[in-house]
Amino acid sequence: MTGQHEAVDVAAVVVTYNSADHIAALLDTVPAAMGDLSYSVVIVDNGSTDGTLAVLEARTDCATVRSSNVGYAAGINRALAASPDSRWVLVLNPDASLDPDMVPRMGEVLNEPDVAIVAPRVREEDGSLSPTLRRRPTLLRVGGLSFTGWAAFAERIEDPREYEYQHEVDWAVGAILLVDRSRYDQLGGMDESYFLYSEETDLSLRAKDRGWRTVYTPAAGAMHVGGGSGESETTHTMKILNRVRLYRRRTGPVRAALYFGATLLIELRRAVLGHDKSWATLRALLRPAKRPSVLGASDRLVPR
Repeated sequence: MTGQHEAVDVAAVVVTYNSADHIAALLDTVPAAMGDLSYSVVIVDNGSTDGTLAVLEARTDCATVRSSNVGYAAGINRALAASPDSRWVLVLNPDASLDPDMVPRMGEVLNEPDVAIVAPRVREEDGSLSPTLRRRPTLLRVGGLSFTGWAAFAERIEDPREYEYQHEVDWAVGAILLVDRSRYDQLGGMDESYFLYSEETDLSLRAKDRGWRTVYTPAAGAMHVGGGSGESETTHTMKILNRVRLYRRRTGPVRAALYFGATLLIELRRAVLGHDKSWATLRALLRPAKRPSVLGASDRLVPR
């Protein structure tokens, strides 16, 4: 790993939050994943209360920035601000593990014209394909009806054939992304108002607005455990609220009101079918005062 004040090829940035069970496994895979590239690793810890900081303090292959819980997007932005100059930014979740030489392979794609973001092929812990590719949000896709197999109704791309070749996508799950740093800076980084969830969607869609592409490549691989910090009623609520906020910011209040109404019906259905966290989300959707204050979305019924 290159010294923190020297320019590098890749600035790897990670946000931890109670990630003691996973972060060491990620860091152990970074050197081989980088190949011959120079790199730095900066981790922002968002106020972990488990043994995450003890794990990090025992290592010499990363720099750690202690923080209160400022959210994922702000944590990534802070980690990058503490990193040296670089060509690329490698955004990583703490519960990922990287395959050897994956970053140079992603870099080859990032060097292609108008590419701003590259996503690798990701597998689950059991080795099965993780369907990380997504279509842009639309009113018809609000229900997440990926089981239909119809693109018009499904934001998540589940067809295994779509993961066998390199192609442009609207966006990809942000567990492992390689981003052109100059373009990341021009976009103003991740939008911190989302706090958690939708920040990678927003980043790719804003890049697309500027004519820059997000590209998936199966030539680079990684594993993502998923749910390393767990999901609570609060995080589920933030995920759903941020989907509405993203849609409103990109379409306006009228279409967002329809999206909001559809979201209410979907969460009600989920709650009735046994998804207990959806009851809390329904309360937050209907009563803005019940929403997580960190989102700043408690001033109107349809959040923005």
